[in-house]
Amino acid sequence: MIRVVVLAGAVLAVSAALAGAAPPPQGSSTGASAVLVRITVPGQETVSLGELTWPTNVTADVQSFQFPDDGSIVSLGRSRALVSAQTGEAATAQAVAEVVGLTLFGGELTAAQVAASTTAGASQRSAGSDVSASAVLGLRALGQDVATSPGSTTSLAEWGVVSVLSVQSGSRRASPPGAQGNVVALRVTLIAAHAGLPAGSEILIGSVQAVAVAQVPARPRPPGEPTPRPTPPARPSLPTAPEPDTAGAVPGGPVLASPEVSARLSAGGYVFPIFGTASFGDSFGAPRAGIPGGWHHGEDIFARAGAPLLAVADGVIHTVGFIKLGGYRLWLRDDLGNEFYYAHLSAYSPLAVEGTRVRAGDVIGFVGDTGDAEGGSPHLHFEIHPAAMSSLGYDGVVAPYPILVAWRRAEDISFAAGRIYAPRGPGGAALPPPGAVLLQADDIASTSGLVPGALERALTK
Repeated sequence: MIRVVVLAGAVLAVSAALAGAAPPPQGSSTGASAVLVRITVPGQETVSLGELTWPTNVTADVQSFQFPDDGSIVSLGRSRALVSAQTGEAATAQAVAEVVGLTLFGGELTAAQVAASTTAGASQRSAGSDVSASAVLGLRALGQDVATSPGSTTSLAEWGVVSVLSVQSGSRRASPPGAQGNVVALRVTLIAAHAGLPAGSEILIGSVQAVAVAQVPARPRPPGEPTPRPTPPARPSLPTAPEPDTAGAVPGGPVLASPEVSARLSAGGYVFPIFGTASFGDSFGAPRAGIPGGWHHGEDIFARAGAPLLAVADGVIHTVGFIKLGGYRLWLRDDLGNEFYYAHLSAYSPLAVEGTRVRAGDVIGFVGDTGDAEGGSPHLHFEIHPAAMSSLGYDGVVAPYPILVAWRRAEDISFAAGRIYAPRGPGGAALPPPGAVLLQADDIASTSGLVPGALERALTK
């Protein structure tokens, strides 16, 4: 499986490397593309793996790959790529390519992980892109560690050069507004014949592109006509990401005593949002009736009714209450300004109070089926709204699936290996017993959710 680790230093370096980058050319359209591996040899047909172009093919999952058959040139473990995009007045695009266990030239060049990731968004209000989730980890050449700072190059004896994190990103506000992000995570160029390949051969590992170009309205809107999906006014003390159905919102909701939960932080400081066994697919962008734009803005994570929901990061809880679409829901804003949306809760923990500061791993609620999910399988509807895309309103979201896979792989929470909860619909088998443990009158909401073994001790009482 794939684990994405983003190093803070690398993020800053990538951001610094983007100064003066170019916006998408005039005439470009919204789209995304990705490729896991591309091998170009002069005079021969190009070999590529996991090559995607939205919307023709959007996902690739590779168990292993070798070229040629003995792996003497390229060998890698399970890797994946995905692309997604949305056109319109608020356009977005995303592309990710992740390669694990890379070996080139029989071990002369190796990397533990190569991750290329980019997002782009554009609307009449703003445009921007982000490549900061790209990283190359554990890179070694000819037995020596190699620097992986963006834009760095290293000579490979007298026969080649390896370039790390070549990035390009830019945006424009002029009509039509647009933004693009391009990343080539690893590029090996042969300047002399080596390992059976002639000079001029090139190997790309992890190449992605995302372009977002906003469609300009055909006519000016008459005075008084509302703009599509307007952004609600920001709260003075706590700016919030907008949501589609705030009419009739009711603050507060059922509160349960929060159980202690054992969770372990990943290197990036995030945890998986559900404690215990859960299952999820990739439904971001799928058709959804009754939602602005008519498409699914998040991911549905299925788990036992009452399973504890965890704060995915240190941050502040806000917009707690009931709405018709999301049922009992809340928002979490982390310290970087990213917003996380939790919906269809059965109840809140005592920490789920407007303006309460929580730490990653704290229990903030419980899985349910409230709102438009009533009567269906209990699940958490989970959305990720990056701070860089907040100006795009409710459409400023990214596909949660690759991020959730990374958090799950990082073992941010404990779960039974090989056990996946498969929910049943109405009329199916009875649901498993609730996963939450209520400790009667003992309110332990102030207890950290990162206490090892705490849940296990509570279960044995």
